[in-house]
Amino acid sequence: MEEDKKLIVVPWDFSHVADHALAHAVKIGRMVSNDICLLHIVDNSITPKAHLEKVNHLKKLIEENVKKYNIPISYHISKGSIFSAIAEYVNEVNASLVVMGTHGMKGMQKLTGSWALKVIVKSKVPFIVVQDPPADQDRYHNIVFPVDFRGENKEKIKMAIFMGKYFDSKIHMVVSVSTDKNIQKKTKINLNFAIKYLIQNNIDYEIHDMPKGNISQQTIDFAQKINADLILIVTTKNITFADYVVGASEQYIIANSSRIPVCCVNPMTSFANVGQFMGGWGS
Repeated sequence: MEEDKKLIVVPWDFSHVADHALAHAVKIGRMVSNDICLLHIVDNSITPKAHLEKVNHLKKLIEENVKKYNIPISYHISKGSIFSAIAEYVNEVNASLVVMGTHGMKGMQKLTGSWALKVIVKSKVPFIVVQDPPADQDRYHNIVFPVDFRGENKEKIKMAIFMGKYFDSKIHMVVSVSTDKNIQKKTKINLNFAIKYLIQNNIDYEIHDMPKGNISQQTIDFAQKINADLILIVTTKNITFADYVVGASEQYIIANSSRIPVCCVNPMTSFANVGQFMGGWGS
């Protein structure tokens, strides 16, 4: 997230979970001085009359919420599928963040794949996925940051630094333990990488070793134990249809039964220069 990005996008479907997402976006927007845009996706075959009704509905809704929250809110309507149109818009406008509501993973969704994950993996912009409204408008105190052997783990450190600096958050690194020496080595490299840049940016942190087991479930259980405000994860690189069907670990964290907000960072193929973190945020 760069400092010149000034827009937080909230995918809007007029549901109560979209209301929850807006409340979270307002909380973040106030902290980072970002405006908010409600993004509504409509079918390509929408009639002019129906489109006008959507516009009028959105304008009325925005007027009410601007009065409620006292923060600038705009809207945008895109045509197409939510699985492509959301990512296309936020990538185009170079949004700083997307805050999206989800109902979690229910029924057939487990078989067809998490729709939230399908939306997220096409975006160059971090997503925060929420199920409930924020408990308050205060800062994010505790953020859970699972660390494993994957190289993509390094890519979420910038978001951890961002949250630490703007919200004065404490980063709780949950480390998976393995008997495989190669996995242990890679995990330690990722942990040391994270520690180095958190220290350089004066971010408070703790390290928590987890016994051998399901790191996704351990992450959720630990986050619930410390009453975490956010879980920070990175999505699987080159996610496949099979991941949607059998369930990539990310979708279980995103739809966690504890209903803790989850920030998702996608792996970027251009990621290479760790120097972007050297000497502090944005240097």
